[in-house]
Amino acid sequence: MRIILLGPPGAGKGTQAARLVEKYGLPYISTGDILRAARNSDTELGRKAKEYMDRGELVPDEVVIGLVRERLSRLRQRGSFILDGFPRTVAQAKALDEILAELGMALDRVIDLEVDPPALVRRLSRRRTCRVCGAVYHLDYNPPQQPGVCDSCGGELYQRPDDQEATIQRRLQVYFEQTRPLEEYYERRRLLTRIDGEASIDEVELAIETVLGLKEQE
Repeated sequence: MRIILLGPPGAGKGTQAARLVEKYGLPYISTGDILRAARNSDTELGRKAKEYMDRGELVPDEVVIGLVRERLSRLRQRGSFILDGFPRTVAQAKALDEILAELGMALDRVIDLEVDPPALVRRLSRRRTCRVCGAVYHLDYNPPQQPGVCDSCGGELYQRPDDQEATIQRRLQVYFEQTRPLEEYYERRRLLTRIDGEASIDEVELAIETVLGLKEQE
């Protein structure tokens, strides 16, 4: 099973990916995780990624694509993956097509989690992160037992700059501008399935499993 999860920040991609990984053992590839790992590695691509990240700049396509190629190559024998955060543009999607063709693989499905912007702003602006261990809470859905204090380590909870409303609005604008053509790209290839990301977590999970035919395996 080879899947891409699309959806704006706060749509729940990470939550749903974690459930698929736990239930079905599908390898999870997050570009955020790849970049963080590359930053700490001593490979040529890792050093290039670190240079851009340390300057606070976006990592160029050729570096991200190279890192994704390395990661997918290691999964060639398993033949399955969940991609989250890549591709973000049609150019990246075409590069992914080339990588998969080289590896003798093809996409099965692109899942697009749809959530209206006002709901996304509320979801993201209500997140809080532990300064010490990085645990993430949500004031509505997963609040800490004691306000402002991490349940796990007792560290201070704070609102990350990218979870503040003005920043969220900018992030969403960029996302929708970039990904609308990407959605059309996969829709033309009959790979795209849109799912209501505003439903409950369990309902979204069931919808994804149904689309992928995973429920038939239980």
